[in-house]
Amino acid sequence: MQLEKRKKFTLVLLIAISVLAISMTFYFYQVFFSPNTLVESDQPYTLKIPTNSVYKNVVDQLYNEKVINDALSFGFVSKILGYQEAVKPGLYKIDPKMNNLQLVRMLRSGRQTPVRVTFNNVRTKTDLAEKITANLEVTKEQFLELIQDSVYIRKFDFEEETVMSMFIPNTYEFWWNTSAEELFDRMHKEYVTFWTEERKKKAQAMGLSQKEVSTLASIVQAESQKADERPKIAGVYLNRLRIGMPLQADPTLVFAAGDFTIKRLTGVHMAIDSPYNTYKYAGLPPGPINLPDINSLDAVLNAEQHKYMYFCAKEDFSGYHTFAVTYNEHINNASRYQRALNAAKIF
Repeated sequence: MQLEKRKKFTLVLLIAISVLAISMTFYFYQVFFSPNTLVESDQPYTLKIPTNSVYKNVVDQLYNEKVINDALSFGFVSKILGYQEAVKPGLYKIDPKMNNLQLVRMLRSGRQTPVRVTFNNVRTKTDLAEKITANLEVTKEQFLELIQDSVYIRKFDFEEETVMSMFIPNTYEFWWNTSAEELFDRMHKEYVTFWTEERKKKAQAMGLSQKEVSTLASIVQAESQKADERPKIAGVYLNRLRIGMPLQADPTLVFAAGDFTIKRLTGVHMAIDSPYNTYKYAGLPPGPINLPDINSLDAVLNAEQHKYMYFCAKEDFSGYHTFAVTYNEHINNASRYQRALNAAKIF
């Protein structure tokens, strides 16, 4: 009788243990593998984890934004996998119906989604700072602090006047939490990559340094939005440089004046005492007057060889220019354009 009771007790115990084991197994399976993100949504969520964030910041954001349905199970898996002590900053794309194991593994590994950074049509350092940091954690103020630091930029072999030419306008991919220093390092690498041996040889053949090519390209870009015309304009300026004639580039006066709303230049502008006034001082200005794009840089490196010394905007306001070899031809072209400005009441 006693033996029979023991057998029954043992059987009940085994059944209880089995049920408990099955229950625990099911629970752990649910905790690790059941969907726990955006369970009522079909749109991904972009999670930004700022530098120096701790686990509580992350879980609070996920729960408050209703990205995770069950914060307790997420916390349990995070603890088991050691994520609570290994938070990595960055930008992460969280898809709907991810389970805790998938989410924690992604966050713990730092498997970020890169962001696209595009900058063009840039005139000033402030413009550049705003555009290059628009999709990044780093602020425009942090970027400006470095680009205006004459000691810091010397490590890249640039000066305050020429450092803008280190930034080649394009679309790049970065990690969201890229620091200002890392941003500079990356852009310098892109600059070095752009300047292939072929491009360097073309610059040397024209007697220009890489920085001077960028400066001239910035003027060419400001003169014309027509990409197919830029090599011809570059040829005019190279002809002038060759004989020591002042460039007399109107965009440099606008830059010297610091007023980009100017539509018509006058003698007042031509009298501005600035190294960027190419009417007053021969040769290239100290640095670029904007951020020349790849098309403008290559327009200088592949400038047309011709005898034109002058050019003037066409009176049809098409954006193209009329070119001239002699000054008298140029005066006639300029007169037609001035009459068109007067007729359009552009003063």
